[in-house]
Amino acid sequence: MSTVERIRGTLGDARGVRWYRAPGRVNLMGDHTDYNDGFVLPMAIDRFCVLAARSGGEAVRLRSLDEDGSLGDWRRYVSAVEEALARRGRPPIGVDGVVASNVPIGSGLSSSAALEVAVAVALCDAAGWHLPPGELAAACRDAEEAATGVPCGIMDQLASVAGRDGCALRIDCRTLEVEPVEIPREVAILVVHSGLPRQLEESAYAERRRVCEETAAALGLRALRDATPEQVADIPHARHVVSENARVLAATEALVLGDLPELGRLFVESHVSLRDDYRVSTPELDALVEELVAAGAAGARLTGAGFGGCVVAVVAADRVDDVAAAATARYHDRTGLEPDAFVSRAVGGARRFAG
Repeated sequence: MSTVERIRGTLGDARGVRWYRAPGRVNLMGDHTDYNDGFVLPMAIDRFCVLAARSGGEAVRLRSLDEDGSLGDWRRYVSAVEEALARRGRPPIGVDGVVASNVPIGSGLSSSAALEVAVAVALCDAAGWHLPPGELAAACRDAEEAATGVPCGIMDQLASVAGRDGCALRIDCRTLEVEPVEIPREVAILVVHSGLPRQLEESAYAERRRVCEETAAALGLRALRDATPEQVADIPHARHVVSENARVLAATEALVLGDLPELGRLFVESHVSLRDDYRVSTPELDALVEELVAAGAAGARLTGAGFGGCVVAVVAADRVDDVAAAATARYHDRTGLEPDAFVSRAVGGARRFAG
């Protein structure tokens, strides 16, 4: 049953209901660069948080069909979005509705950002009030930080807001410039959940960000985006940021040229950097990357913050089913974990839809 069907089955009288959806995202290249003012290359994926609501009054009343505790107290995200928009001038018009999502939680595919953006789009629409895409994403990023205490970058929220059908997005996280980059039909984006959940509040994510900021300050720089390879040659975490920014630009070019071998090489190089220099991988993620490449993927890497969650691979489209089957079977034999593999399609960003 689809997410829309699940919600529709709970509504009863649907008169006056408006429908909204916001996608999750998978990051193809550029992890731990966004909060360093760097470049990223995500794509919005065909997994959505869906919200159906009527507007009226001043209270925001939502119930979730996914209240299993996996997002913690999900209402904290809703309240944080409401407060972030109010600070920017949104009139206090309420909504009453239902929310459900098929973005895997604890996967590194931005389930919380999809919730935040869906709520933000609904609240703005209910109030007849508009924010530009970058400012809407910034409000949702602020809400994420308020709800979790984790100082995150803006990539997740901006990818959900600005997604484009069939395209990755090269985002400059300093200027918030978004450049769509078409994904060739011959290239499949394979996402595999490792079976190891990730939760940023329990990870060293905030510590990594603090160290990056301290390093930039010690170098006299606004952010590590401005560092040269020579400046960071002996600083592993900073070396990752600088080299990863370069890989985003190179991966963009590889997509434009349809150069799958080069794109795969960059994926593997990125994973090694995340594993060895930034130290955010796990033995399970390393094993999954190894098995995907051994099974015939052009390349694979952890995606998102690391510490568990998903791996993303680029695979020749006509081989993707065989690669997924072989790699997940071998990974299960090695780890005992149950991986979940699915091909992801690049989709458009958050919007109101017919429902």
